[in-house]
Amino acid sequence: MNIDFSGQTVLVTGAAHGFGRAIAGAFATRGAIVHACDIEATGLAETLRILGEHGETQVVDVTNRADVETWVRAAWAGTGRVDVLVNNAGGVLGQVGQPLEGVSVEEWQAIVAVNQTATFWTAQAVAPAMKEARSGRIINISSGAGLGISKTGIQAYASAKAGQIGLTRQLAHELGPWGITVNNVAPGFVLSNPTTERQWEALGSAGQQHLLDGIALKHLGNPADIAHAVLFLASEHASWISGAVLPVDGGK
Repeated sequence: MNIDFSGQTVLVTGAAHGFGRAIAGAFATRGAIVHACDIEATGLAETLRILGEHGETQVVDVTNRADVETWVRAAWAGTGRVDVLVNNAGGVLGQVGQPLEGVSVEEWQAIVAVNQTATFWTAQAVAPAMKEARSGRIINISSGAGLGISKTGIQAYASAKAGQIGLTRQLAHELGPWGITVNNVAPGFVLSNPTTERQWEALGSAGQQHLLDGIALKHLGNPADIAHAVLFLASEHASWISGAVLPVDGGK
């Protein structure tokens, strides 16, 4: 299956490391012009090196609607099109699981903002360009936590990822008449950034083995596994797939 994105404009959020960097790089090597953003400038520098002449990076707070709109408008103006949006920004923001009685308003809202609300802001911002072209692909990166319980124990994270999946299905029906597909990739546990590496180490040898025992393929995935799923959903080969959730977790 030959997947090529030459001439297409692709936007990727949360691209300073992990899934986002792998996704941005995968599109760039297949000819796309990639606009990658993150709130972490240091990591974006390495992403920019990987993209080379096929892209650019920008520091953007995806929880800020105005910042998102400015970023999307600039990308659209630069090439005259927005073909693919990958909503990858998210995470636990350094939080750890705790009893629900102890969760503050700020802790709850911060995680929901970056994992769910930001997905709405970016989709809202690209909709005019995609509707004008009567074509487009939106791929949201959720988590196994959105399909079940979260191993982090963080209530807001599980809720936000589940909510993002619901938003995916809703937008698929709203945007479908314009030829725009909206899908979701739900990764399993992957060592993709410092947070997941700390979580892995905290499990200890027994906990690590227990996690592996619950995976059909008996090994962890890597960011490239997630990027490949995104490439498929963004390609012409997935033109009649919308509102779907694709678990990429080694089998559960």
